[in-house]
Amino acid sequence: MLRRVLITRRLSALTACLVAVLASVATPAIPAAADDSGRVSLRPEVPAAFRMYSADEGAKAANSDFGVPVAVERSDAGPARNVRVTVDTSGLDGVARVSKGSGGNCTQDGPVFTCVYGDVQNGDGESNNPFTLNGVDGVEPGDSGTLTYTVVADNAAPVTGTTRMTVGGPSLHAPAHDESVQAVAPGTSRKTTPRFANHSRFTAEKGVALHISADDGLLLTSRPDNCYFDTSATSAWCEFSTEAAPHTAYRTSAPVRYTAAAGKLLGTLSYTWSSEPERPAELTVRGTEPPLTLTRTADRGLTGDTGYVKATTTVQVDYQPVTATVRGRVGRTVTVQLGVRDNGPGRPLSAETLGRFEVVPPEGTTVTSIPYTFEDDGGDWACTRPKKHGGAFVCEIGYDGFSEVRHEGGTTVIGFKIRIDRRVPGAKGTIRTSNPFDRTPGNDKAVIPLAASPALLTQLAHDSTAIWTAVSAAGIAVLVTLAIVLRRRRDSAAADANS
Repeated sequence: MLRRVLITRRLSALTACLVAVLASVATPAIPAAADDSGRVSLRPEVPAAFRMYSADEGAKAANSDFGVPVAVERSDAGPARNVRVTVDTSGLDGVARVSKGSGGNCTQDGPVFTCVYGDVQNGDGESNNPFTLNGVDGVEPGDSGTLTYTVVADNAAPVTGTTRMTVGGPSLHAPAHDESVQAVAPGTSRKTTPRFANHSRFTAEKGVALHISADDGLLLTSRPDNCYFDTSATSAWCEFSTEAAPHTAYRTSAPVRYTAAAGKLLGTLSYTWSSEPERPAELTVRGTEPPLTLTRTADRGLTGDTGYVKATTTVQVDYQPVTATVRGRVGRTVTVQLGVRDNGPGRPLSAETLGRFEVVPPEGTTVTSIPYTFEDDGGDWACTRPKKHGGAFVCEIGYDGFSEVRHEGGTTVIGFKIRIDRRVPGAKGTIRTSNPFDRTPGNDKAVIPLAASPALLTQLAHDSTAIWTAVSAAGIAVLVTLAIVLRRRRDSAAADANS
């Protein structure tokens, strides 16, 4: 009985093993469920169409603006690891030449460019401009090619896409010289008439577009209904159906109106023309006035890329000197706070327009330093020293030396270390302020009085002691010299007598 049980058990074990082997051969292995917690999704933000250059530019064209932005869709996963982008430009043969771009982490292998983006944080993105597009001669507007790109990462599915790359219509040229406008009062209307010329052999078959930008406090007030605006009235896009003919110049049928915002000192209106009308998505407010049209005009000075109107307003920045008396005893060095008070109402836009003040110290004094602090460091001279005695110290308050004490719309002063050398009755220095927008010259200058007291007796005694010490030393030197001379004469007389 025992032997029979053992045999039965062995047969059962062999049977179980055989069934397991047969099952593994007959049925494919089912892997364990994959853990997708570390997977992320990549989203290339590459345009579906891209205008490479204008047909009339030909081989002179160069465009490095094509980028390949890659975003990582926000999720609970970690970053996208080891993101790479490959761009195949072989489809541009005949319409563009491609050379390596400015991306330092991109490499080129013939028409294929590979960029290493590295790890990209979840919900973030990276971008690179892998190549420069160079034009070729003989192309026509509308000629095109296709490039293909692929984005991969170690923990993301690859994404592939294409972009249609086209050759654009003719270049349209704006005035080469800026238009200058003075004394624009805030709230009052001014106007300019945009112009352009088509110097190419191509017709602008799609019509043309005008893009206007108002900056630094200018505001657009025209509202033609073939124009779209942003909500702040600082940008406009106008479309014209006119097919601009070759070698022809045009202007708008009516001027474009603008004004200056309150409190602004300067403003710039700029505009460009395009033969590839495509309204920016952010310009959504359509005008309600009669539409602008185009009319032919003389082709004079139309060789620039962008037209500019540079406006100066009637707003001023009134500067007034901050002065003080140089007060102390002869021989002493005192600190005198000198500078400017900004009475507004306007505010300068840059360091170059913040202005200056100039200081001529009173007679009988010497400026020994104008110390300043800048980024935990500094120096002895915040202002430029005069080249000759009696000249002015020039203090540019937009410079680094005034960064710690500058108060736009307030008082800016800095300490002048001034030594009082001697008493000069009635001596007065001067301080004068200036900036490009100060139109109230009557309060730009002030005096710096000198109030010098005699030196203290202890100081005089100290000085007298020094003088007597010097005199005594000189007298002793003379006596010693006389003694030596007399001794030499005695020795010489004695020698003569002995001989």
